[in-house]
Amino acid sequence: MPNLKDIRKRIGSVKNTQKITRAMKMVAAAKLRRAQERMEASRPYAVKMGEVIESLASRVDSETHPLLAQRELRERALVIVVSSNRGLCGGFNTNLFRRVDRFLKELTTAGEEVDVVTVGRKSASHYGRSDYTIVESYDEVIGAIDYASAKEIAQQAMNTYLNGDYQAVYICYNRFVSAIAVDQTIHTLLPFAVEGEAEDAFASAEYIYEPDVDTLLGRLLPGHIEVQVLQALLESEASEQASRMTAMDNATNNATDMIASLTLQYNRARQAYITKEIVEIVSGAESLNS
Repeated sequence: MPNLKDIRKRIGSVKNTQKITRAMKMVAAAKLRRAQERMEASRPYAVKMGEVIESLASRVDSETHPLLAQRELRERALVIVVSSNRGLCGGFNTNLFRRVDRFLKELTTAGEEVDVVTVGRKSASHYGRSDYTIVESYDEVIGAIDYASAKEIAQQAMNTYLNGDYQAVYICYNRFVSAIAVDQTIHTLLPFAVEGEAEDAFASAEYIYEPDVDTLLGRLLPGHIEVQVLQALLESEASEQASRMTAMDNATNNATDMIASLTLQYNRARQAYITKEIVEIVSGAESLNS
């Protein structure tokens, strides 16, 4: 028969845990609102800048700028993986690592040598245990995302690409879809490629550029790479808080169910003890009367 004191202690422990998960859910919800506002504010700029760059790139020879040149022979690739610094956010990191691991395996199977840049302690820990080489880690970026941080990561990627160390650079992150859904995204950062036709508003019109298109593209393209990295960091930040809020909400609901189950177990055990004591009293009274 279960010990009533042990059950009471367990109920108290679960209630304390529930208070923590409820508080963490509220904190994550507040952080999500701020992160979502930043992410949604930057999305239109990143999208429109991409359209402008695609329009400019479609008007020049891809060989005129090294960040546009498509390299047929790809021997080495650099993969930037954006994760969180802390856990307790459901499958936020696990699902991303599973997707990225499959992608890395595809690259190595194709004969490419892969190096990794980690953004966040979780990705540094995960790939620190793997066979891939971590060439740089940016742990302090998470929680303090700004343009300077994104620029540092983008500049490191562009420099190694321009030096010929890598023939392709990818960035992997969780893209924010909604408060209950994120999408594991792998985006080709370099070389920059024109995806389909440029927007009709740009493609159908002729413009006079000052300075010329080549010079303008040379100035704007590095900035666009930096903006893409910044957007990926902001998407990941919003996704992390959404995943943590959902995970803590599930944990709080599970704690409620566990408390109800333990309370039922406690009441049954208490009833069994009372019944046992009554039986012992009645048996003792009958033995005295006999």
